[in-house]
Amino acid sequence: MALAYTPGLKVKASTTIRAARRLPIPGDVLVREGEKVGFDTVVARTSVPGGVEIVKLVHLLGIDPDEVAIYMRKKVGDSVQKDEVIAEKKGILGMFRSVAKSPTMGVVQQVSELTGQVTISEPPVPLEVKAYVPGQVEKVLPNEGVMVRIDGALIQGIFGIGGETHGIVAFAVNSPDEMLTIDKIRDDYSGKVIVGGSLVRVDALRKAVSLGVKGIVVGGIEDKDLSDFLGYEIGVAITGHENVGLTLIITEGFGRMRMSERTFNLLKKLEGKEAAINGATQIRAGVIRPEIIVPQLDAETRPQMSEDFVPQKGMEPGMAVRIIREPDFGKIGKIVSLPVDLQVVDTESPVRVLEVELEDGRTVVVPRADVEIIEE
Repeated sequence: MALAYTPGLKVKASTTIRAARRLPIPGDVLVREGEKVGFDTVVARTSVPGGVEIVKLVHLLGIDPDEVAIYMRKKVGDSVQKDEVIAEKKGILGMFRSVAKSPTMGVVQQVSELTGQVTISEPPVPLEVKAYVPGQVEKVLPNEGVMVRIDGALIQGIFGIGGETHGIVAFAVNSPDEMLTIDKIRDDYSGKVIVGGSLVRVDALRKAVSLGVKGIVVGGIEDKDLSDFLGYEIGVAITGHENVGLTLIITEGFGRMRMSERTFNLLKKLEGKEAAINGATQIRAGVIRPEIIVPQLDAETRPQMSEDFVPQKGMEPGMAVRIIREPDFGKIGKIVSLPVDLQVVDTESPVRVLEVELEDGRTVVVPRADVEIIEE
């Protein structure tokens, strides 16, 4: 029997996760190999060069470029404050005085007699990288960061916005097909990660932000609601840097999409536990999926995992898959069979197919390229 493999969503009750925590530029690593870290432990720190401001003295003082050194009150390397005078031209008999002020706090980096401009460098901006997940430092990457290992539950979504955060998992609905409406967003959800059902509306998102909710995990969202919430149409590039007040993870797709029973039930078992979530998504090469990670740090719940990497096997009957094309986009099911012979589909092309038994009891035939494996 021919095998195929389509990378898919991970919905795992227990697994080993390795989180790479890296600085964008070289800096200092603040933890040691083997050290235990928490959600907010700072593991590495550096300073990012500040911005640069240009002051055009020739325009402000009405002088020629080769005269700038004559009128400078500051020299290269001097510190300056915002609105501090850096150059001055005194008029006749002290009248018609002209001054040039620094537009920012920083250091005089350059005085050019060719352009008549002064360059001021703003102070470096400190940058810290946190562990994001509680676990153990498995490896130190000198001057770069660390690899943090954690044993826990991992649930991936298909789309998200907002960056890394953490909070207690709380349920706002009773079933995976229930909508997360504004009346279900309670005041006591402040600081928590709310789990919804099939759909969240923009008014519910805005109320959640006003209450200080850390994140929302839900089956689907309407495209217009997402655009209204963000204030712009989102593109296909990587997400995760949106500053919208919370992190949103969509587990199934756009529109009203019943959250899969597998995902809903696993999250229900994790209710009351603290989860790390990240909405970063990239659907092009180098796929990045939004994720929910719930640690299992006690000896009783920590899974016994092999250190050896086990490659994902190909598709087999009984495997859980998710359909990623219409008309059954987002549906979850089990592989019933993998016919060997090619079959002609709606596009009139002969392709390999598989039979999938959906959660609603229907059995459908779909191209193998139109499903993704849900790793358990």
